Amino acid sequence: MTVLLTDSDVSAALDAATTVDAMRAAVLAAYDGRLVAPPRASASLGGGRMVLTAGHLTGEWYGYRSYDTFGHPESEQLVVLHDGRTGAVRAVAVGEELGSRRTGGLGGVAVDALARPDAATLGVIGSGRQAWTQVWAAAAVRPLREVTVHSRSAARREAFAARVRAELDVPARAVDSAQAAVCDRDVVVLATTSEAPVLDAAHLAPGTHVNAVGFKQRDRAEFGLDLLDSAALLVTDSPAQAAAYHPPMLAALPAYAGRLHDLGAVLAGAVPGRTDADQISLFCSTGLAGTEVFLLERLARVGAATG
Repeated sequence: MTVLLTDSDVSAALDAATTVDAMRAAVLAAYDGRLVAPPRASASLGGGRMVLTAGHLTGEWYGYRSYDTFGHPESEQLVVLHDGRTGAVRAVAVGEELGSRRTGGLGGVAVDALARPDAATLGVIGSGRQAWTQVWAAAAVRPLREVTVHSRSAARREAFAARVRAELDVPARAVDSAQAAVCDRDVVVLATTSEAPVLDAAHLAPGTHVNAVGFKQRDRAEFGLDLLDSAALLVTDSPAQAAAYHPPMLAALPAYAGRLHDLGAVLAGAVPGRTDADQISLFCSTGLAGTEVFLLERLARVGAATG
């Protein structure tokens, strides 16, 4: 029987620790070659595109995520999980929650792998769904003692801080500038829709780890080259996807591509992660293809075990 999941189902069943654990397994599976995860494909439909990401965990399952760029108010993502032996559709998720939690989970893996072990403060620029799941996941891998948040809307950043306090039981406060949000923070999250830099790398303290979730392409990025120049460690969840960006992803430009490492390689110990407490590290999230399906399979498996 095919399981159909809505956003409310995903929210009720998927906690941060489970999500981070699943994404860590997915990143390692991709590095080992067990998760086949090609860069996304898209079809132009006039006025918008249909975008597809797909993945295949060899011998177990395959599936895809589809979404569009038309910008309609009720547009939803679709994630479909197929049984790898029979081809039957095992589960379908409709909505935004699975994808957002997937991205947050990847960010949590990066924080766990790259931030200092004693990291306890987090600053976030952005107050939307993606910003929330980044903080949600980071709180599962580090004992946060304070979160600071800035976004353009005073009301939204105040609401975000209140949600952190209520749902994560972590002290949080809204601040009136990006500099105030990131100053003296151990971890910084950039999760905006800005096409221009919102961060001055000079405001980061030594040893800061940064998760960049929003735009990160040439002439369309929420951070500038100053952050890439400051970072001793550049990491992404999919070098293949990073190289396929059009326009090019900043961290994949010739000046930086040789320093851009695979998060899976760091997790596997094939590439060193942080080697100094004062290093600035940067995780450029691409959204490794197949990870939504990976997470849906984990959710369906847990549901089958408890159902």
